[in-house]
Amino acid sequence: MNLQPKIQDRKKFDLDLSYGKVREQRVADMLQDKKIEVKSERNMWVRTGNIAIEYECYGKPSGISSTESDYWFHNLCIGDDTFATLVFDVPSLKRIIDNLDEKRTVSGGDNGASRMYLVNLQKLFSSDVIKAYKNAKET
Repeated sequence: MNLQPKIQDRKKFDLDLSYGKVREQRVADMLQDKKIEVKSERNMWVRTGNIAIEYECYGKPSGISSTESDYWFHNLCIGDDTFATLVFDVPSLKRIIDNLDEKRTVSGGDNGASRMYLVNLQKLFSSDVIKAYKNAKET
């Protein structure tokens, strides 16, 4: 039995490895000499299926509307544990929010002074959001 990889399999492996190395470097670059914003969503996202992205506080731009960060890290926590972290480059997250077909907003935070977009996690990864994101990026 010949266990040698076929030439076409080896070529695919080399391409996949190269693609992976580029993505590894991009993650490393996110953490070096870049500004990051880190938000943590505790427990509520489990019940509602939504994350909240602040855009205004006390009538002034805040959160996603005012960040000077390059990347937005959104921790999904269960109690004190981080279940997962979503990472967006800020222009992409703004594009996603701008292209949601339905924007639900709520008040919250201290004294209810913050305004936030509620983004449904299932909707965030749906094909229509991805398609709108791609179309907006091309224009």
